[in-house]
Amino acid sequence: MELIETRSLSKRFGQHIAVDGVNLSIKEGVCTALLGPNGAGKTTTLNLLTGLITPSTGTIEFDQSYQGDRRQYIGYLPQYPKFYEWMTGEEFVIFAGELAGLTSKQAKQRTKEMLDLVGLNDNSKKKIAGYSGGMKQRLGIAQALVHEPKLVILDEPVSALDPLGRKEVLEMMKRLKEHTSILFSTHVLHDAEQVSDDIFIMKDGKVVIEGSLTHLQNTYQKPTFFIEAEDKLEGWVETIKGQDWIDQYSLDGKNLTLTVDNVEEARKRILKDPMFQELEIYKFEVAKTSLEDLFMKVTES
Repeated sequence: MELIETRSLSKRFGQHIAVDGVNLSIKEGVCTALLGPNGAGKTTTLNLLTGLITPSTGTIEFDQSYQGDRRQYIGYLPQYPKFYEWMTGEEFVIFAGELAGLTSKQAKQRTKEMLDLVGLNDNSKKKIAGYSGGMKQRLGIAQALVHEPKLVILDEPVSALDPLGRKEVLEMMKRLKEHTSILFSTHVLHDAEQVSDDIFIMKDGKVVIEGSLTHLQNTYQKPTFFIEAEDKLEGWVETIKGQDWIDQYSLDGKNLTLTVDNVEEARKRILKDPMFQELEIYKFEVAKTSLEDLFMKVTES
């Protein structure tokens, strides 16, 4: 079931088109990643979905099962969240809950539940000024969830964190999938692979690739040979490039990456090649291209 859909969604700032005819379909009960390099239009798209800005053209439709203003069903953590650092973590989440329309009693109960969910109960009475970066991100997620939204939107939730904080937040997002739908933006595809079910890749304000994580892996990942030799490989590569079993290659002196369609056919061709047999090979590995490779290919082309 689609929780929120956009049709031909666009946003123009003066002469600049930040979002250009974007069609998104965010399903209920899944974690969706919005990927793209800086400036691709991710944050503007999220701001449109949350209602913080209005579209220039296009429509946004929320599941008709949930009546009224869609904003009451959305929780949001911006890329650079601001906190009242003189408050404790508990006070801040209660405050957010009451702003969202909860009664004082409801806000206190939900705050306890959310701080437990994000692992901050032991620090709930601590001033936010003393929180680490990872703790602040977890606190931000707690406030985004306090009113029980159907969809929580997280803008670059781990981009400013150190490796430990990044790991903490990603692990927490895996747990959140059991409680609510998630839409998050990132420019690091490895993060998306860890937690997401569906992926949209943006470039220059447009969605250029979309699909489930499984579909993208099956469609775009290809067998790859990593070969390293004692001497430079230009001579051998000249004899094989252009052959139909090679999809593409990248040569850096003594290191060669070969992407192929049929791994068994390619392996036979390589190992039976007389010139290859004369080379002093240090490494001969077979793997698959990663979705990171796909991301780099579509965003840099």
